[in-house]
Amino acid sequence: MVMMAQPLADTLAAVAAAQPPQASGSAGARTVLCLSPQGTPLTHRRVTELAAMQSLTLIAGRYEGMDQRFLDRHVDEQIAVGDFVVSGGELPAMMLIDAIVRLLPGAVNDPASVLEDSFANGLLDCPHYTRPESWQGESVPPVLLSGDHARIAAWRRERALEATARRRPDLIARARAERRLDSDDERFLQRLTRAG
Repeated sequence: MVMMAQPLADTLAAVAAAQPPQASGSAGARTVLCLSPQGTPLTHRRVTELAAMQSLTLIAGRYEGMDQRFLDRHVDEQIAVGDFVVSGGELPAMMLIDAIVRLLPGAVNDPASVLEDSFANGLLDCPHYTRPESWQGESVPPVLLSGDHARIAAWRRERALEATARRRPDLIARARAERRLDSDDERFLQRLTRAG
């Protein structure tokens, strides 16, 4: 079953009519996105760009898809949340909304924390620990208890590099291509490679 063009166009027109008028000439006013496995894969960079837009309308498909004429005429961009198919676009739309909202001012308690999340700097995040200092025979790494902020920052960067190199080497390659790695990062990655 394919969703028909006219009911979708009518719904989109009703949504646009219910929105407040946009400032004339404002960039990105009323961007229409469709969640689809045929879309461009969603990245942190794209989420950041979407969070800066004035108005987004999300269309969540169902069934086999949507009439291509509607997509061609009314949709600015199709977005995929992964290389898999789900029954409908509702869950991917909720994922996109959550990813965008957490970047908006006031959404998280410490705005700086989103700058340290996985993908924000092109790498996976470092490991995190809580109390107690020792749990089931394993201790929090001593550097994290040292109070030495420079050593803690270096440890976190190295652990992020290590996790990324082991789990997502494609992100290391991209970080290199984007020149996000400095000479210390490269030396650490070389040591990791030699250590196996």
